[in-house]
Amino acid sequence: MYSFTNDYSEGAHPHILKALMDSNLIQHTGYGMDEDHCGRAKALIKKEIGREDASIHFLVGGTQANLTVIASALKPWEAVICAATGHINVHETGAVEATGHKVLAIPAADGKVTPAMVLETLEAHPDEHMVKPKMVYISNTTEIGTQYTKAELEALSRVCRQNNLYLFLDGARLGAALTSSANDLTMADIAALTDVFYIGGTKNGALFGEAVVILNPAIDENFRFSIKQRGGMLAKGWLLGIQFETLFTDGLFYEMASHASRLADTLREGIREAGYPFYSDSVSNQVFPIFPDELIETLSRDFSFNIQEKMDDSHHAIRLVTSWATKAEAVTAFLEALKA
Repeated sequence: MYSFTNDYSEGAHPHILKALMDSNLIQHTGYGMDEDHCGRAKALIKKEIGREDASIHFLVGGTQANLTVIASALKPWEAVICAATGHINVHETGAVEATGHKVLAIPAADGKVTPAMVLETLEAHPDEHMVKPKMVYISNTTEIGTQYTKAELEALSRVCRQNNLYLFLDGARLGAALTSSANDLTMADIAALTDVFYIGGTKNGALFGEAVVILNPAIDENFRFSIKQRGGMLAKGWLLGIQFETLFTDGLFYEMASHASRLADTLREGIREAGYPFYSDSVSNQVFPIFPDELIETLSRDFSFNIQEKMDDSHHAIRLVTSWATKAEAVTAFLEALKA
């Protein structure tokens, strides 16, 4: 049985494990305040994005990053706009709303928020008898594998700034987005166009951890207090610093993401050549083919994957995910199974 269920089924890249072992018996300052690893990792990320003024914080996971950023940035009566498929709306057990902030979920066929959607939502919330939209949450890549172009992100950034809204980009799969064959963004572009974003480690070869990058000083004020209150602060914070220091040394972050992206391209092309349609126009490490139920049953004997959605009485869309550790032989075996 080989798993295409997600991109965090394996532990971590050997370079990360070695770095953790090399520092294992060395004493460090806690809570992310050490200069030797967290400080070094922050410097590497600032260099990558070209922003020495950025404030960087390491959190333990994606849900903690999302709820901490949103709860810290918004006043009690303020709300966050997102696509109906957005992670904070469907995969975080109401974590953001548990902090007291309404999630304004809007239908988005391709999983992406547009300026028109933002303006429509603002018009629908005109006064103090309703929550006040203050933030737009997006993810790159999206939950259905699509991604934003530079022009799309520029347009969204512009409408947010014109309407005094924060733009927050969830980068749990940012590595996949930046190494996609369809990508025209850099991490520096994202830093220039958003108020806050985060770099996902959990889904790109780290044991765990996300790096929150704050570009707007208003969001950074008292942010460490919010991290601690929301349960996102790791006492042994240097363990996060070591991982991101390693990820951003010698291009490892991009190397691992590129591996996942290229194997996803191979999967996608092989499925297309076999004549099967797709649920979404995914260009990322998530692939969403639509298969007959009989084929899904056959494939599930040797491969694990998620069922995305029932399409009709005899077809379902499934989700296949590649990772930094996916074996090319497993992709070949899956494609061969389509022909059996």
